[in-house]
Amino acid sequence: MTDARSFTTSPRRARWLRLRAMLAAGLVLGIGASASHAAWTDSEQATAVFEAGEIPAPTLTRSCQFVPGLLGIGARVRVYWQLPEGYTLDDVEVRASTSGLGSVLAPLTGFTLRNNTVSQPGGTYRTEIPTNLLGGLLGLGSELELAFVVVPEGGGGWESEAAAVASNAGLIGGIGGNCRNLT
Repeated sequence: MTDARSFTTSPRRARWLRLRAMLAAGLVLGIGASASHAAWTDSEQATAVFEAGEIPAPTLTRSCQFVPGLLGIGARVRVYWQLPEGYTLDDVEVRASTSGLGSVLAPLTGFTLRNNTVSQPGGTYRTEIPTNLLGGLLGLGSELELAFVVVPEGGGGWESEAAAVASNAGLIGGIGGNCRNLT
């Protein structure tokens, strides 16, 4: 025979079993897990400022000049400019864009910055850029825009703003040709 007391539990033991069952269910269901979230929050805040580096632009040091040549042959544009500190001629590109019939017929060819640039006093440069033959000889309403841009090697594709001039070959033989600084 069995004792009747062995199948019945005391109220105290029953509470203890219920508490254990609830704690086990809480662990399985994740109740109380959100309390650990509070351990990862903090009242401190941090701020930061990110700035992109800037590549300085070349500067024009005086007004450009249009030199018409003889009846437009040998016409050229003289640009007076200065490199930003820390850069060399190897870091500079000269870009030409043109408009008008003369520009379509004869683009700039054979130009290199190093061969067409002369160092001037005070760390400045004078670059002579030949205009195209038909634009200089016949006029044809062609305008040549020239831009000096610093594009350093290893610069990740970044470049400076342009120092730019525009030149118009004028009428036949370079009559009325001109040049103006754009920046």
